[in-house]
Amino acid sequence: MTNLATPTARDRRRWARYLVDERAEARVYRELASRRTGEERDILLELAEAEGRHEQHWIDLLGETPKRLPSPGIGTRLLSWMARRFGSIFVLALAQNAEARSPYADEPYATAAMAADERVHHEVVRGLAARGRRRLSGTFRAAVFGANDGLVSNLALVMGVGATGVAPSFVLFSGIAGLLAGALSMGAGEFVSVRSQRELLEATEESDFADSALPHLDLDANELALVYRTRGMDPDAAFDKAREVVTAAQAGSAPVAAAPGENSHDVVGSAWGAALSSFLFFASGAIIPVLPWIFGMAGFPAVALALGLVGIALLGTGAMVGLLSGASPLKRGLRQLAIGFGAAAVTYVLGLLFGVSAA
Repeated sequence: MTNLATPTARDRRRWARYLVDERAEARVYRELASRRTGEERDILLELAEAEGRHEQHWIDLLGETPKRLPSPGIGTRLLSWMARRFGSIFVLALAQNAEARSPYADEPYATAAMAADERVHHEVVRGLAARGRRRLSGTFRAAVFGANDGLVSNLALVMGVGATGVAPSFVLFSGIAGLLAGALSMGAGEFVSVRSQRELLEATEESDFADSALPHLDLDANELALVYRTRGMDPDAAFDKAREVVTAAQAGSAPVAAAPGENSHDVVGSAWGAALSSFLFFASGAIIPVLPWIFGMAGFPAVALALGLVGIALLGTGAMVGLLSGASPLKRGLRQLAIGFGAAAVTYVLGLLFGVSAA
């Protein structure tokens, strides 16, 4: 910040904008901290403190807090609103994106330390959000992608069938049949997938199968050391650990339990929960393209309304996935929209060709 020109009125307005955004972001972190305990709460409060230091930097440049400050940006206001009402993974994901968009790297009146802080804050918030993403990864994944599959597959189905020129009642029947078939298939497939994954994890976990044999092991030719070596210990550490466990077992003490790690079953989720959510969310997505025909519409108005409703839903599911993954919600929403409409266009053209040939 050396050898800078005399600040202009425009510079001062920009500083005021930075000030209110920093103040709002600090408030967001404090709101989130009020809903957390332990380490997460401490981390969020330290983030709020850092944002307060940045706020003070702009106050010092301005000379004092201006009597009239601009309103925070739309993104910052949305973040504050969500933090007050939800305090969830969605807020952390939005905060992660906000930290990534920090303008301080190109701001001549911001210090290098402030720009570095914002980059580090992005990684800190990413780490906090990752904890929530892991908790959501099982059932939530089945729910979101089940809804998306229902939207795309049933839209493609009714577009293809409708393009052949059949009666509206046949389009409605096809849509309902596609909904039930797809939802049952998705639910059954998700149940088998998650249950199989849990069984594989159970097969890899430590067991007490050999505990009853521990007192009879030879201390000098200790086979138990091989067990610890398969778990990643180096030979010397494994042998020392094995001698400790066998000595305790021969003395009549219970075997030393391994330190508990992350429960991989929690990451995978419940098989029944994943299956039920997949069934329900596929059905909730698949019903949307059929709604115009359920309410008695037909022809082009029904097609146009179905496309509009599905388009809105695809943008919503894509934006949600983008938000939770820390990516651009708009780009993810547009990608989902392109995929869904692309699939519908293919089946619609095939339906037109089939209708022409059948005629």
